[in-house]
Amino acid sequence: MNVHATPQTKGYGIEIQPLKGRIAIYRGDILLAESTGAKVMYETRLAPSIYVPRGDVKVELGDPTELQTFCPFKGTATYRDVLLGETRIANAVWAYDDALPESKAIQGYIGFMPDTYTKVDLGENALRETDEGNISGPLVDWLMRGAWSIQTPEEFTRALAEKMREHGICIQRLGILVWSLHPLIAGKHYIWEKGKDEISTYAPTYEIYDHPGFANSPLRHVSNGLGGVRQRLDDDHPENSFPIMEDLRAKGATDYVAMPLPFSDGRTNVLTLTCDHPGGFTTANLGLIFECSAVIGRYYEVFVQRENAQALLETYLGKRTGARVLGGEIRRGDGDEIDAAIMFCDLRDSTALEERLGRDAYISLLNGFFETVSEIVHAHGGEVLKFIGDAVLAVFPAGEDAAAAQGHAQRSAIEIVERLAELREGGTDAQYDCAIGLSYGRVTYGNVGSRERLDFTVIGQAANIAARLGDFGKNNGHRIVVSQDIEPACSDATPLGEINLHNVSRPVVSYAIRSQVPDAANIAGTKAEAQGVI
Repeated sequence: MNVHATPQTKGYGIEIQPLKGRIAIYRGDILLAESTGAKVMYETRLAPSIYVPRGDVKVELGDPTELQTFCPFKGTATYRDVLLGETRIANAVWAYDDALPESKAIQGYIGFMPDTYTKVDLGENALRETDEGNISGPLVDWLMRGAWSIQTPEEFTRALAEKMREHGICIQRLGILVWSLHPLIAGKHYIWEKGKDEISTYAPTYEIYDHPGFANSPLRHVSNGLGGVRQRLDDDHPENSFPIMEDLRAKGATDYVAMPLPFSDGRTNVLTLTCDHPGGFTTANLGLIFECSAVIGRYYEVFVQRENAQALLETYLGKRTGARVLGGEIRRGDGDEIDAAIMFCDLRDSTALEERLGRDAYISLLNGFFETVSEIVHAHGGEVLKFIGDAVLAVFPAGEDAAAAQGHAQRSAIEIVERLAELREGGTDAQYDCAIGLSYGRVTYGNVGSRERLDFTVIGQAANIAARLGDFGKNNGHRIVVSQDIEPACSDATPLGEINLHNVSRPVVSYAIRSQVPDAANIAGTKAEAQGVI
């Protein structure tokens, strides 16, 4: 192409001009397009793009592909393959079938991707040099120099909106939807509205995907990779309107944009803007935001990555342990020696349950068991360290109050037994039952493992004794068995004497703890008496 220089201009701009006479586009010796009605688009920091009427394309085009891209002042571009005999050039051309007002002059025209053609015959035309622009101002300066010190996404959202307005962008509402990695929360939605002091923060669950309001919203459209949305709200657009547009129009909004906010891992989040200026957004406004969107996205990615890390560590390690790992205890050997009550809670008859219920129903039952135990442990100040097969390992750190930790542990055990009994009596087929071992002592609470794979756990005799007492209770019909250290915190304990436990060098003085639920041994004895066996 013939190019001559032109002075740089400030701000983001877009300009469409007709080309004179005949132009032709070639791929080697193959004529791709020939037109006397071609146009050229000049856009800041982009090479000039030539568009030709669709009827002037001389080669076969395929159906629209899945690829779509969005420009806030051109609209959503659809792509097609070019078919040259048996050769298919993927996503070789694009078109804006429903161009936005700034770009109506190229609606329905075809643009060719640079790697599709090898030569353009411009005839008597000469194209201008690419305008690199000179975009600066409050928003850009703040993103480059001041935004780094902001600590929370809520504070960042407020400052972002204020800087946009300071830059002359008349926003009435700013929304940022970012998806997260969390077992319960699908993402976070931060909304700033003019005239309100507080940022509205929503944390929708995964049910949002089935919610009618989301299914028919710009948020879903953009998140699913269908491109962005731009709609003037001072006109009626029944063919492409979303229900929320009427709500925004009623609040005085004149223009609406929803554009992708990409993260480096490929996830597509959403940035939405509503304008209340009579003329709507200008090309310079949207160009500035569009160019800054990648930087804005990186800030939110940092915020959400930390939240994701915290959520995942709490999910897999527990809140207290996750906080320690996130705080830097990440090397093998990092940890403390602490005094703690240790609980080992094992599901009874799990093998038989799996065989009787089938895998899916058994997994559902197991999840219910884990959830019940975890809720009670956490309610009493303990922490579930891990699920081991069909068992739960929990810790109740003593700090300065050993009696409190022992009391919390034994009350948790009793409540677990009674809650599982309620579930058994609820008329379902889920016959929850458990055996619990409790012990108290000094344990190492920290990282153990190999250099490549660590486990944050408790190591010590108290943890081993708790597990073995649980085994003893399971085999001898007791639902709760505790060591001598726990017994003072118990109100109704039956001495079991000294018990020899596997891999414990000395006998352990132990007690069976009674609750309102009869022990399995008592149930078996009652049934035997009724049947005249004993």
